[in-house]
Amino acid sequence: MPEAGVSTDLMTGFCGETEEEHQETLSLMEEVKYDFAYMFAYSERPKTLAERKFEDDIPEEVKKRRLAEIIDLQALHSISSNESRVGKQVRVLIEGESKRSSEQFFGRSSQNAVVVFDREDFKKGDYVTVQITDSTRGTLLGSIVKA
Repeated sequence: MPEAGVSTDLMTGFCGETEEEHQETLSLMEEVKYDFAYMFAYSERPKTLAERKFEDDIPEEVKKRRLAEIIDLQALHSISSNESRVGKQVRVLIEGESKRSSEQFFGRSSQNAVVVFDREDFKKGDYVTVQITDSTRGTLLGSIVKA
């Protein structure tokens, strides 16, 4: 499925995580090259099984370094993924007004990529086809080509 979008949630610094396990996470990221990821450093939550059963034994500075490494690697993969979509047409469900301009809408493609484009005569909930003309780390930019 060459057009599939693959995303994940990644947590680093869980109790007992070794440096080798962290490197395995980075290796998996290199293998899969996720389009998008939600990334977090572990923090203890009251009344959870982890709080009751495990010691939060990873120092904060180690958690922060590992999280930064994950974020930096994911940024490279997200940029590459978005750049690969430039020049293509994607079907987009309009979700609302762009955060940066009332003259633009944003929506999501079937790969869950955020797409920003000029409003034209459409409304939230409409599907449009957008020609992707540019990209950033987290957003595809384009123009509507047909409804």
